[in-house]
Amino acid sequence: MDIQQSGKLGIIGGGVMGEALLKRLLAQGIYLPEQVVVSDLDQERGQLLAKRYGVKVTADNVEIATTVETLLLAVKPQVFEVVAASLSSPQKPGYPLIISILAGIPLKKLEAAFADQPVIRAMPNTPATIGAGMTAIAAGRWVKPEHLKQSQAIFGAVGEVVEVPESLMDAVTGLSGSGPGYIAIAIEALSDGGVAAGLPRAIAAKLALQTVLGTAQLLQETGMHPAELKDRVTSPGGTTIAGITALEESSFRAALINAVRTASQRSKELGA
Repeated sequence: MDIQQSGKLGIIGGGVMGEALLKRLLAQGIYLPEQVVVSDLDQERGQLLAKRYGVKVTADNVEIATTVETLLLAVKPQVFEVVAASLSSPQKPGYPLIISILAGIPLKKLEAAFADQPVIRAMPNTPATIGAGMTAIAAGRWVKPEHLKQSQAIFGAVGEVVEVPESLMDAVTGLSGSGPGYIAIAIEALSDGGVAAGLPRAIAAKLALQTVLGTAQLLQETGMHPAELKDRVTSPGGTTIAGITALEESSFRAALINAVRTASQRSKELGA
């Protein structure tokens, strides 16, 4: 999906996710370096991004907001009020499109801070840093089809994109936003299990990682339901059913369900 090359992109926050988006957008030619301006509180970080990607860096948020067509907010949710206050000066009508990746900050707060501006709330996850991310977007009331197209192009550069109602964004945060942390623990635990069963650490780690990666790829490419794959590899009286029984006795499913629900609730609390 293409985005208009004539517009400028501003990024406030040059951290991990901000840089991941910047890197992929430039690599795919969606934006050219001269079309991008970045703001970051850490001057050394800003200088690094300028040197690494050839983009303009400024400490003036208002300068960004008044000179770009699309403004990406990629800061921590805890500093939202400060950043919003720094952008409180009048802006040209209809611009910029505000795209926020701040966890837990709802559209009502974003639209209150950016009156009459088109606002999109987005939740990418950390695999976006290697172009394998999952991003959900929710549109505000002033968003037009061309704004959605822009946001889909931006996040399509780092993985898959889905549009959801605003009411589901906290659930998205609890599942795909926080999910990489759950999977990382599962991979680590599988590796530890291999070591406990006698495998050398390096081999156990490789087996665990590739097993998770391969299983996810198999499910994605075949469209198979996870339960069907589980049944296919579970023989009567075999090793897999023995392992699954142990997982069920330890409430493995319930633990993951509760993790998603708890993270979703925390997302709501951050936006309260």
